Amino acid sequence: MFALEIDDDMARITLQRPERRNAIARDGWASLAAWIGEADASAARLLVVTGSSGAFCAGADLSDFPMALDAAAEFRLAMRTALDRLRDAAIPTIALIDGACYGAGMALAMACDLRFATPASQFAIPPAKIGISYPQEDVHRLVELVGPGQAARLLYSGQGIDAAEALRIGLVEMVAEADEGEAYLAAIRANGAESLVALKRAVRLAAAGVRQDEDQDARFDALLGGPELARRLEAMWRK
Repeated sequence: MFALEIDDDMARITLQRPERRNAIARDGWASLAAWIGEADASAARLLVVTGSSGAFCAGADLSDFPMALDAAAEFRLAMRTALDRLRDAAIPTIALIDGACYGAGMALAMACDLRFATPASQFAIPPAKIGISYPQEDVHRLVELVGPGQAARLLYSGQGIDAAEALRIGLVEMVAEADEGEAYLAAIRANGAESLVALKRAVRLAAAGVRQDEDQDARFDALLGGPELARRLEAMWRK
């Protein structure tokens, strides 16, 4: 269902279930959480989440879901564990979206720091169409990204939008062909690993309304006085 590839300084988790457009089975969330944990503990400086066979993720596969309250709570908590682990990863996380990105697939993408989509991508949150709701944590992330009005539009109607509209409302940060997205990943990979970790933490704190943080000050000072700056400046001067 998932494949983890760690190529030097980049980890990539690929959803591989083409017969279901990469929909995540009920028992798949625990596996996903484990793969995310392994990637975050590696030497990679960023984690990419992507799909295969022309789809990102068509959501949660409910075809074998037992209709019972205890099973529903177990599913919700397993999904929450995986998405929280993705959200809390120390390294930057990026969703590379191509094709269908629906329901829980949207939740997966929203748990990443950045979302890059191809022009062929399609987005929808259709739980209302089948008479269910959407986890509150994922509604919160959606509102953070697009605001309450656009979130209500997507949730209440269940209707899909294309990549251009997703970019317009702030659901994704970039729409480009796949090779351009990969070039952007290469630019991130070229940057300092400790810098990326510090900057990710800084962005998260700022989003939470934190204006000043002693640990961030200490990280800034350590990097400014550290060997990586001297090494990179020397390399720039040699060019």
